[in-house]
Amino acid sequence: MAPLKITGAVVAAATMVMLSYCYLGFFRFSDKLESCSSSKKKTKTKTKKEKLSTRNGLVDAIGNTPLIRINSLSEATGCEILGKCEFLNPGGSVKDRVAVKIIEEALESGKLFPGGIVTEGSAGSTAISLATVSPAYGCQCHVVIPDDAAIEKSQIIEALGATVERVRPVSITHKGHFVNIARRRADEANDLASSKRRLASGINVAHQGKTNGCTAEEEKEPSLFSESVTGGFFADQFENLANYRAHYEGTGPEIWQQTHGNVDAFVAAAGTGGTLAGVSRFLQEKNEKVKCFLIDPPGSGLYNKVTRGVMYTREEAEGRRLKNPFDTITEGIGINRLTQNFLMAKIDGGFRGTDKEAVEMSRFLLKKDGLFVGSSSAMNCVGAVRVAQALGPGHTIVTILCESGMRHLSKFHDPQYLALYGLTPTAVGLEFLGIK
Repeated sequence: MAPLKITGAVVAAATMVMLSYCYLGFFRFSDKLESCSSSKKKTKTKTKKEKLSTRNGLVDAIGNTPLIRINSLSEATGCEILGKCEFLNPGGSVKDRVAVKIIEEALESGKLFPGGIVTEGSAGSTAISLATVSPAYGCQCHVVIPDDAAIEKSQIIEALGATVERVRPVSITHKGHFVNIARRRADEANDLASSKRRLASGINVAHQGKTNGCTAEEEKEPSLFSESVTGGFFADQFENLANYRAHYEGTGPEIWQQTHGNVDAFVAAAGTGGTLAGVSRFLQEKNEKVKCFLIDPPGSGLYNKVTRGVMYTREEAEGRRLKNPFDTITEGIGINRLTQNFLMAKIDGGFRGTDKEAVEMSRFLLKKDGLFVGSSSAMNCVGAVRVAQALGPGHTIVTILCESGMRHLSKFHDPQYLALYGLTPTAVGLEFLGIK
């Protein structure tokens, strides 16, 4: 057999084959490296996202609530009407932010200590928020609430472990007003803690004078609080500027970021005035062209103060004010005095809302958007439509969805209660606001 002759062509072909295998192997190896690297990147990205989405306990879960487009109102007005979903906070309302800020500032200042009791006079939402967050700081909570507030609010507060006093509604100038009672309860807790410290330090109280055989200490009424309490702190949500700061440092910046600075107006009702003050001041500092408005319920004097400079309503005129008038079905908003928090607000104008409009709005939002809101949220949405009508189409308007309807079942969402005051909803659309 003749020996095989290897020509240059054969060598070239063999070389090409070997190179092809090498290149193929290299690319397969490269693909594996890229696949492995990509997998690692995805794993790292996922881990990073998981870390970012994890919040440190209850308090850290408060804030950064979604800002949603309220489709029905936006389409009806030609404006972008956006609602800040504060009802998604752990305590179910915008007041969670305030409760955290008040307690943290009190602890930092030394006015409150772990084991102390936070007292507050509240129509419900702030009380629920304080009862929710107090245990996270090692504190207790005592709430004084008007007895005409929805009963489920008291039930929620008690279920959260706080104590509740229900008292009759009276003027803020009366010592029996729920806010004034709450202030005294904090003093009582401080007195109790001081007495305990005096006894612990061995101070002799035998020298105290006696009346009818009893010392001054013995004559005092039994305390509402346990002997272990380290003192009391009155939250004072109406006058404590921690309320305003909670929204100036939190809610306002969130709205600005979520709208990318594209906001034309903000509107909200006021009770303490903290939300309106904090958000309005922040937004107008970012852009002085942002307009901020008040929406005020019946019986409140703030609308007159904002629009006319005089703090009164016709019903408030001397000699015409009833002792316990039915002012409004809404809870937590409307007031007849200027609080320190409200005085911080930068307001361009105001609108008056009615109970019927609030009730109709709540039913409209449930039917069209699936939003089950409470009375103040509904009133805020009435305000948003009023602002849209005043500014015209093409504007972006933000309001606050303060709380859900879950804590308004016995009044605002009770057909029999509404019927008593002629507030049974009848609207098909938004005709109650002049939109057909």
